[in-house]
Amino acid sequence: MTAVVIKIALLGAESTGKSQLAHALAARLRLAGSPAVAVDEYLREWCQQNRRTPERHEQTEIALTQRLRIEQATRELEASTQAKQASYLIADTTPLMTAIYSEYIFADISLTPSAINYQRSFDLTLLSGLDMPWEADGIQRDGAHVRAPVDALLRERLLDASIGFEVIYGLGEHRVHHALRAINAIDSIAPCADSISANVQKAFISTPSDAAKPWVWSCDKCSDPDCEHRLFRRLTKTPTAN
Repeated sequence: MTAVVIKIALLGAESTGKSQLAHALAARLRLAGSPAVAVDEYLREWCQQNRRTPERHEQTEIALTQRLRIEQATRELEASTQAKQASYLIADTTPLMTAIYSEYIFADISLTPSAINYQRSFDLTLLSGLDMPWEADGIQRDGAHVRAPVDALLRERLLDASIGFEVIYGLGEHRVHHALRAINAIDSIAPCADSISANVQKAFISTPSDAAKPWVWSCDKCSDPDCEHRLFRRLTKTPTAN
C-alpha cells in the first residue's frame, strides 16, 4: 500500500493570507509528526521574473505550471513517505484561481472547465475569507476593490460545480486553528483515518488557548450590503423554483 497524500487547496482573492497560511499549516503538521509540504503560488514567481502581470495569452502557461508543480510535489511526498503513512500537500492556489482571474480580467472562460475538473482531485478546498485587511504587494495585486468580485466569482464557480469548500476566517493563529479544524473534519473519512486524525489533533497543541475559543467576526452584525458576510449569504442562497 502506498503512502496517503491528503491534498488541500487554498483558494481566495488577493491579500487574504493564503501564502502565509499554507506555510503555517505545513509547519504545524510537520511539528505534529506528519510529512507536509506547501506548494507556492507560481504567479508570484512569474510576476517577479517578468516585472509585470501576465497578459491573456500567458494565463494558460501559469495554470499549467501551477498544476505541474502540485503534481511533482505530490509524487515526491509519495516517494518519501512510508507506506500507509499520511502526508499533506497544501497548495497555495490551484489552476482554478488562474481561471477565475482570466474570466474576471479578460472575460476568458476557456481555462475554467479543465481547472474545475482538476479541482475535484483535492481532498479539501479552503477558501480564504475577506476579513483580512488588504495590503499592497508590488505589481502582483490589482487593488482592494477586486477582492469582493473575485471572491464572489470563485464561490459561484465552486457552487455551480458542486465542489464543497470551507471558508476560513480569523487573524493569525485563529486562521491556522480554523484551517486545522477543517482538515481534521475531512480526516474522519480519509484512508488511515485514525493515524491521520491523531496527528492533526497534535497540531493543535501549539495553538494559543484563546484560539480555541469561539471566534466572533467583527462585522457579524453588519448591515452593509457590500460586505463579505452579506455577499456570502447571497451567493449560497438557494434559488426559488419557478
